[in-house]
Amino acid sequence: MTLDVSGVDVELAGTQILSDVSATVSDGRLVGVVGPNGAGKSTLLRAMNGVVEPCAGTVLVDGDDVHELPSKAASRRIATVPQDTHVSFEFTVRQTVEMGRHPHQPRFGRDDDPEAVDRAMERAEVSQFADREVTSLSGGETQRVLLARALAQDTPVLLLDEPTASLDVNHQIRTLELVRGLADSDDRAVVAAIHDLDLAARYCDELVLVADGEVVDAGSPRSVLTPEAVRNAFDARVAVGTDPATGAPTVTPLPDCEGRDDDDDDLDARVHVLGGGDSAAPVVRDLVDAGAEVTVGPVVDGDTDHETARRFGVDCVTVQPFESPRGAAEATARDFVDASDAVVAPAEAADWGVNDDLRARADQCVVVGEGAGGPRVAAGDVASAVAAVSEPGERLAVADGGGGTGRDDDSDDGESGADGSGAGDAD
Repeated sequence: MTLDVSGVDVELAGTQILSDVSATVSDGRLVGVVGPNGAGKSTLLRAMNGVVEPCAGTVLVDGDDVHELPSKAASRRIATVPQDTHVSFEFTVRQTVEMGRHPHQPRFGRDDDPEAVDRAMERAEVSQFADREVTSLSGGETQRVLLARALAQDTPVLLLDEPTASLDVNHQIRTLELVRGLADSDDRAVVAAIHDLDLAARYCDELVLVADGEVVDAGSPRSVLTPEAVRNAFDARVAVGTDPATGAPTVTPLPDCEGRDDDDDDLDARVHVLGGGDSAAPVVRDLVDAGAEVTVGPVVDGDTDHETARRFGVDCVTVQPFESPRGAAEATARDFVDASDAVVAPAEAADWGVNDDLRARADQCVVVGEGAGGPRVAAGDVASAVAAVSEPGERLAVADGGGGTGRDDDSDDGESGADGSGAGDAD
């Protein structure tokens, strides 16, 4: 049974909460709704189950508008596990789960599936609490009871609002394994609003990224969770990689660049970073921090340089281990160099493979650390060095006390660098 949301607008108390939201969830699919606090995730789920009526657009379940269905009919199609686990009345766990059978009970007669409650409690691992009052349980235990109630409702569509919010790590995994199984083996259409991006990426077939009441992107977790998309939606810097244990995308929050304010100008430069021996990773991180447009390579496929480039979502030229970067890889690297304002080479990799030729090809080249020729800077100064060499007429002060002077050809003897201080001369 397909859940189809099309062009939904929702206003609450005169405030626009959702704007032109569309999504489709088919049988056997688990779709995660992700986004920052206040993005409209819970409101979207409430529009899906008919609790909130949109002022525009439709929510169709198996072709019928959920907002036009009678209450019992809608409840036989869609079950919801709410984010709020507070239960005011002192019902037992069994009585609470039995409430999920209400849509199936005729006005006169008995439930035609009396075992549904026991199955639901067993599946949600709350059978041991059957005779306890719900108010005596912890928040995480109550969350599992509400999940059991939704399972007892036995609907083809299941909505979950932050189903792991109150759970410990063990029960987070168990709950999402259960939810994953409901989509796979029970062929249900499942939608879950999830805060944890790693868990969402691991368990969901698709993600809908919501920010400011609008769908920013939708698709596979790997296509949606890019550094740029997450930064735009959450206003947070992240690196996106691959979890080696699960193979799923993993999102690592990063601190704001030290010493930079939101009002600071980004480094307006396109920079190509040469790699090798895992030496490019810290340089890439510093340049991305500074706001530069970065490309990388050639580097070895799967090494730290490659993984760092991929986590930051920058274009990267790779070669297989023990292979020389010739042919298409070298041509692409040359194109990146030609398109760059500056090339940056870690000193330990400056002469590796084709890197020496690529450095010679560059209009401006900065070497980080002690090593080969060219203006040389300490690792922490790479962004300011690139900014200096990118400015016409600027001269670069040597920051590591090495042998490179970074002087213009027509500079006066004794001067070295932008300040004429002779910083390149060692005492």
